[in-house]
Amino acid sequence: MNEYSVLLYYCYSRIEDPEEFREQHHLRCLELGLKGRIIIAEEGLNGTVSGLAADCETYMQEVKDDPRFSDIEFKVDTAPEHTFEKLHVRVKPEIVHASLPNIDPRKKTGGYVEPEEFREILRAQPEDTVILDVRSNYEHNIGKFKNAITLDIENFRDFPEKVKELEHLKNKKVITYCTGGIKCEKASAYLLDQGFEDVHQLHGGIIKYGIEAEGEDFEGKCYVFDNRIVKDLNQVNPKVISKCFVTGKPSDRMVNCANPHCNKHIPMSEEGAEIYNGCCSEECSKNPEVRPYDGSGYYQKEMNGYNPYKGLKRKTTTA
Repeated sequence: MNEYSVLLYYCYSRIEDPEEFREQHHLRCLELGLKGRIIIAEEGLNGTVSGLAADCETYMQEVKDDPRFSDIEFKVDTAPEHTFEKLHVRVKPEIVHASLPNIDPRKKTGGYVEPEEFREILRAQPEDTVILDVRSNYEHNIGKFKNAITLDIENFRDFPEKVKELEHLKNKKVITYCTGGIKCEKASAYLLDQGFEDVHQLHGGIIKYGIEAEGEDFEGKCYVFDNRIVKDLNQVNPKVISKCFVTGKPSDRMVNCANPHCNKHIPMSEEGAEIYNGCCSEECSKNPEVRPYDGSGYYQKEMNGYNPYKGLKRKTTTA
C-alpha cells in the first residue's frame, strides 16, 4: 500500500532573507517528518520531498498559504515508503544551477503548453515545431519524448553554451521540456533573450505530462532525483530506448559502477552486471576498492553521523 507521497515543486518568488526562511522551513519539515532536498535562494524555492501522505498534505497547504508561493504547483506521486534517506535544506545562489543569474522567469519566460495540447503536438509532429529536451545526458539517455532534440550536456549549467548549436531553429516554434518544469523556466527565457521568438515550455514538465496525459509518446523511463532513480511514465505506448552499457541489449535499469573511482551512472541489465560483478568494465572490476555488488547497483552513501538538525541555529532536540 502506498502510504507515502512524493512531492516535486518549485516557485520563482522573491525571498528577502533566504537564511531566515531556510531556518524556519527546515524546522517545519522536520516536525512533519519529511525527507528530501530543498533549495532556497533569493529567487525562490525548489524541492522534492517524501513523507506520509497526510503530512505532505499539511506541508503543501502551509506552503500555499504563504502569499509568496500562493500559485505554486505540486506534482504528487505515491510510494510505499520514503524515497529519500535524509533531509537537506540549503541556501544557494539559484534554485536551479543554470549560471544565468540575470535571467528572471518572473519577468520573461516561455509560454506554457499544457499536457493535453502537448500530446496533440507529439501526435501531429508539425514541421514548424521542434521539441527540445534541456536535461542532461544521463537523463535523456534513459528516456525522452519521441523525436525530441537532445543536447550533449553533463549539467544544466552547460545549456547556455549549447544554444549556439540551435541557431538554425530560430525560425521554428520551440517547445522545451524537463523533469518538473523548473529548468524550462530559465531555458525558455534564455532562448527568448538570444533572439528566439516563438518559445514555449511544457507546463509541469514530464511528471505532470505523465499524470495528465498518460505519458503517451514518452520513450523509455523518466529519471527522477530520489532513491527510485527511474520511474515508469508511459501508460499508452511504452518502449525501452536505452541499452545496457556492458551487453548492448535493451535495458532501462540505471546503476552506478561498483568501482567507486569510476562510479559511472549508466544503464546496466542484471545480465550485464553479472559479467563484471557490478562494474562497467573488466578494468574497473580489478580495482582493489570495488564495492560489494548486492544486485541493486545502488550504493547509498554512509550517513557519516548525519544529524537532521545540523545547520539549525536553534539547537532544537527531537520531541
